[in-house]
Amino acid sequence: MGDTTTAAAPIRAVSKPQENLNIVIVGHVDHGKSTLVGRLYADTGSLPEGKLEKVQAICRQQGKEFEYAFLFDAFLEEQEQGITIDTARTFFIWKGRQYIIIDAPGHKEFLKNMISGAARAEAALLLIDALEGVREQSKKHGYLLSLLGVRQFAVAVNKMDLVGYRQDVFDSIEKEYREFLGQFGAVPERIIPVSAKLGDNIANRSQAMTWYQGPTVLDTLSLFKKETAWADQPLRFPVQDVYKFDARRIIAGRIAAGRLKVGDHLVFSPSNKRANIQSIEAFNIEPLPTSAEAGESVGVTLDEQIFVERGEIATHQERLPLVSTSFKANLFWLGKRPLEKDRKYLLRMATKEVGCEVAAIHRIIDTMDLNQQQGSIAVNRNQVAELTLRTKAPIAFDLSSSFEATGRFVLVDEYDIAGGGIVTEMVRDDQESLREEARRRDFAWVKGEVGIEDRAKQYGHRSAVVLFTGGRHTGKSLLARKLEGRLIADGRHAYLLDGENLRRGLDADLSEEERTQTAEMARRYGEVARLLIDTGLLVVSTTNPFGLDYREASQAIRTLVHPAPVIAVHVSKTAEEPPPNTDVVLSGPMDFDAATKQVMDVLKRRGVLAEVLGAKPTFQYSI
Repeated sequence: MGDTTTAAAPIRAVSKPQENLNIVIVGHVDHGKSTLVGRLYADTGSLPEGKLEKVQAICRQQGKEFEYAFLFDAFLEEQEQGITIDTARTFFIWKGRQYIIIDAPGHKEFLKNMISGAARAEAALLLIDALEGVREQSKKHGYLLSLLGVRQFAVAVNKMDLVGYRQDVFDSIEKEYREFLGQFGAVPERIIPVSAKLGDNIANRSQAMTWYQGPTVLDTLSLFKKETAWADQPLRFPVQDVYKFDARRIIAGRIAAGRLKVGDHLVFSPSNKRANIQSIEAFNIEPLPTSAEAGESVGVTLDEQIFVERGEIATHQERLPLVSTSFKANLFWLGKRPLEKDRKYLLRMATKEVGCEVAAIHRIIDTMDLNQQQGSIAVNRNQVAELTLRTKAPIAFDLSSSFEATGRFVLVDEYDIAGGGIVTEMVRDDQESLREEARRRDFAWVKGEVGIEDRAKQYGHRSAVVLFTGGRHTGKSLLARKLEGRLIADGRHAYLLDGENLRRGLDADLSEEERTQTAEMARRYGEVARLLIDTGLLVVSTTNPFGLDYREASQAIRTLVHPAPVIAVHVSKTAEEPPPNTDVVLSGPMDFDAATKQVMDVLKRRGVLAEVLGAKPTFQYSI
């Protein structure tokens, strides 16, 4: 055992660590977290020169007994209150590894700080007071760490000196806590009896607990496995922005995982567009780099002028992210108002922002008492929920257990960040089979010698689909014809793709039952449109052949016709909510000439139509 006034002879650590590991320390208030960490620093020789003596002098000056906790509690008000009130980050080095300690508070008021700390942890150490036993907070912390995806953790039963180092007390706590953790499949690496104050089983094996033959706390920490370095993981490059310099379009962002180099073939999700890296751009660096890795902010130019936008994720083809409009998640809610089912929120994940709603609340856990609720339609402040979110448009993401940056998100409620969570499972939506079909088709697509830029320069416009959506008898078919006529009159290459022609030809083999199913009709339509836009045409169409299911049809068409943009025009007799990503909304009495001009203006702003100057068309905007 050590003593309470001076540290045990420190075991000198390796001066230059080979790796680092983020560990969160959690436990009920007064269970000894700060004392444990202070002891770790002292016993590993990680304290700054003179730090121990300085703290001891302060204690004498204030008439206090020296405690190892004071070595860690850096804030004066923390020492005055005797509790840790914020999430602190410090580190020590032991056997070639730097341990970055995230000390998460145990008070209920500071629970969200604990959540914030745990969200950055690769492993966790939970503390339980041997005298008090397994308390409510001990259960909460174990459960919440599990919800946050922290899979590596150990448990230290502290203050064993206060129970006379009795093995039966330790065995009882171990049995109770293992049974509790087992309810949600959590298995601790080790449960260790310790006295942080006296140094038992911290750095050195305790002489007072010879009945325990397992590793010390430090030995246990060394058994935690380091997560694969971000640079060694598959590529994840979220697009932050797209800049245009001269004729170059530079796609900029911060590499979240993996590596990229000149010549790499990139796939952008969810749009599924593809191109090769032509160059890697970096500010004020000569010569330009030929490669980059996780953590670096770079720009890349591509060998093809494809349209990608903020929020897409660039990857290599061999390891694509998930794509869907739905996923299951664990969410911690901090909003002023309850999180409500079917209410609209803004979801931020990596660089993507998209509207979303709660499709289902599977279970709610009250962090105050761990009571579980099912069948609820709202999540109150400081509650944890297992739920399904549905986004307005497809997004690319990963499971949190695979990629941190692309598997975590926040929800915004009226401009305030009101909740955060992790993705636990993808939910297959009704577009999943179409996405898989489109990917298989596009990855095997045989290209000719004429590229999309060559056709755009020849025709004076880029290929695109102008899709009119809305209910029946709204005038969208007449407007589509007006637009086709205007485009042809201006010398553009446009074609009215009327779904009725497909019904009588390509779809003639479908039964009446199959014709009422939007998915197959839209799939065939999308494949025909994809061929037409590959020829460089402007395809004008409506969702009429798909009945009243124009929202589902619109999304299916978008999925199938990429890489061409879809310019969506929603027509209705009265004001109504259009499908996601609608470009033009027309409602009420229709002036067809004015409406046609409005659509033409949007085509120019989106860079579909070029301004023809002599023999060389120029595009005002790239898409």
